[in-house]
Amino acid sequence: MRRPEGGDRGRTGGEERRSAPPEPPKTGGAQEQARRPLPAEEPAGDTEQWVREPGPAPAAEAPRPGPAADGSAPGGPGGGAGDGLTGRQRLLAGVWPPRFSRAQLIVALLLFVLGLGLAIQVRSTSDNSALRGARHEDLVRILDEVDDRTQRLEDEKQALEEQRSELESSSDQAEEARRQTAQKEQQLGVLAGTVAAEGPGISVDVSAPKGAVEADMLLDAVQELRAAGAEAIQINDIRIVAGSYFEQSGSGVRIDGKAVQQPYEIRAIGDPQDLEPALNIPGGVVQTLEKEQATVAITREDAVVVDALRPAERPDYARSSSQ
Repeated sequence: MRRPEGGDRGRTGGEERRSAPPEPPKTGGAQEQARRPLPAEEPAGDTEQWVREPGPAPAAEAPRPGPAADGSAPGGPGGGAGDGLTGRQRLLAGVWPPRFSRAQLIVALLLFVLGLGLAIQVRSTSDNSALRGARHEDLVRILDEVDDRTQRLEDEKQALEEQRSELESSSDQAEEARRQTAQKEQQLGVLAGTVAAEGPGISVDVSAPKGAVEADMLLDAVQELRAAGAEAIQINDIRIVAGSYFEQSGSGVRIDGKAVQQPYEIRAIGDPQDLEPALNIPGGVVQTLEKEQATVAITREDAVVVDALRPAERPDYARSSSQ
């Protein structure tokens, strides 16, 4: 405070006059003016003017933030106190719509293509495996069948080696050669269908609605029987040989150009213990025919007769190399 001119204190009528104490600053939303003039007074006696020395303006007290109406804290990241959005709305606004870079989109596309390729490969592998869902007993039977085929090939190899030894050690090699030639001719006649055959085997009767059994189903049955060691096969009155062919003709089947009517009777000569399981393997011929509402009956027989013959055709150009 600045002292008044003319002395430390001003006296009027023997009384000491002092300036009024300064008013405390008022708090509120509006700021107080930096300088406030004192109200004018009528001095009594000796007039002394007291002037308030300007000082620093009191800082206005900022309003304290209160809780928002929705319970969320005012301000903060993602929006101000007065944006009118709730915390959940600000969170959704931050994550949606999504913002991806070009590199992220390329990586996502490559991962999608890779996953799709792996899924297709796994599915194709599982679909092509016919033995994946087979029972333990069926797998054991199939393994036994493979072992039997291996044994038959070993026996055939042994028989050929014995024939060679007989030819080499026989005193009359010419007679032994003629005997083996006649025997071989008989075997080849059975395979070529020019001579009748008889022996143990199975008989398969197939009956189904018209058009249910197609040519490829009968061809699958023949191939399974051959793979199981069938030496002679006949379907109805047609002999099946290496050159036989099957074709679909409307709702019927033609074999070697001849129409075959239902029911189909398949007769095969071979080991019945090998032939029957070959048709009953999981996903094999019998299950395929049964899916087409066909009825399949397999009978093991000790004497199966295959008497349908094919004419012996003399080749026009091929000749024996020994002539």
